[in-house]
Amino acid sequence: MARWTGEWLSTLSDGGAADGREPSRWPGERLGLPERGPRSAAGGGRRFGTLLVDLVVASLLTALFFPPDYTDPDVMQAYNLWSLAMWAVVTVVPVTFSGFTPGMALTGIRVARLDGSATVGLWRAVVRCVLTFLIVPPAVRDQDNRGWHDRATGTVVVTMR
Repeated sequence: MARWTGEWLSTLSDGGAADGREPSRWPGERLGLPERGPRSAAGGGRRFGTLLVDLVVASLLTALFFPPDYTDPDVMQAYNLWSLAMWAVVTVVPVTFSGFTPGMALTGIRVARLDGSATVGLWRAVVRCVLTFLIVPPAVRDQDNRGWHDRATGTVVVTMR
């Protein structure tokens, strides 16, 4: 069963030692990240706060170009679709080049590649965005606080300060 579900399910019962490795003492230890401070693995609270900030930013930017009309369901449906598209842009473009969204900059976290490359790159940013939209991949995290979207793209979210 552990092979099918990956390492995240085996960590629930035995602290991650099912594969013969020593369990981590802190999230990110196996990746060479410090226990706390800059470049340590970001926690779930900061990551969720980042998502909320990015959604609000996308909604406000959409309202600049497409004013919502709360009395017309068709206008609101279009507004919601444009907000989703704006969220994708607000997420993909900055992460591709700088590694962080406006919400990440506010909360002090960023996306980093495990191979040490300076930029995340377009395909990784797009895959992360699509998997984040599906909600479940970022919600299911391993012992290093990496969701399925991080594991699929070879990235980790770390603190900047």
